[in-house]
Amino acid sequence: MDGIINFFKPKGMTSHDAVYYFRKLYNTKKVGHTGTLDPMATGVLPICIGKATRVSEYLLNVRKEYIGELTLGSETDTQDKEGKIIKYSNKKTNAETLKIVFSDFKGQQEQIPPMYSAKKVGGKKLYELAREGITIERKSNTINISEIDIIHNIENRRIVFYTKCSKGTYIRTLCNDIGNRLETYGHMSFLIRVGVGNFKLSNSYGMETLNKMTQEERETILLPMDYALTHLKSIQISNTNYKHLTNGLKLKVDTHNDIIDNESIRVYCNEQFIGIGKLITENEERMIKMDKVLIG
Repeated sequence: MDGIINFFKPKGMTSHDAVYYFRKLYNTKKVGHTGTLDPMATGVLPICIGKATRVSEYLLNVRKEYIGELTLGSETDTQDKEGKIIKYSNKKTNAETLKIVFSDFKGQQEQIPPMYSAKKVGGKKLYELAREGITIERKSNTINISEIDIIHNIENRRIVFYTKCSKGTYIRTLCNDIGNRLETYGHMSFLIRVGVGNFKLSNSYGMETLNKMTQEERETILLPMDYALTHLKSIQISNTNYKHLTNGLKLKVDTHNDIIDNESIRVYCNEQFIGIGKLITENEERMIKMDKVLIG
């Protein structure tokens, strides 16, 4: 039983909790998630079952999509509504200023991870230090926000927005930083993840639905491993090389100018997804080398 389920994570559940839930649900230890989702947040969390756990790392870098709500006027220690208010402002803003500031956050930038996060420093999670009252300096991460748009503006104080962003982006910190830029302070008051690559909110499954399914029904909703990998380029290998390929042997291939050496690619043979490989050049010949064989 190998595949990926598009899980709708409820509020309050950690990504680790989700893994534990699916281990029991599918009666298997081989379960993994594809990157943490804030316990306060709801939404899309792809869960890998069986051999699909071996492709989870390739999902970490796909773009994530969120709908969030920024509440202006106060900053909290956790950067969300569940934290303690540490700064407060009565300063007002207007719709035009909001539009300008939001657009300023589009593109590549540096972002400092929040203390209340699962990021590890010196082997300890930041939120564990924060709960002990310890604040440490954190290195900034380079992130990219490809889209950010205001969906709804409630009296220039509560702003519902959509964003599409890279791995490592903290939406709580984005809300905090926008509040600081506006000089009004702000915190994240709501968050739902609506997309992770090909996985969308519209075809996700919640716990209530999953709990009512039979085991056979749960197996039928598992998506194939390559469904999660369409952001990778692909290559088709001649059926005569099937045995060599599945044994992990290097094979000479025709030149593929659109694929650079050592770029992870999807490999197909005999009308099957074989796994993930890469092209290399040896003695001026292009060869395919499998990194992960995912059949058999």
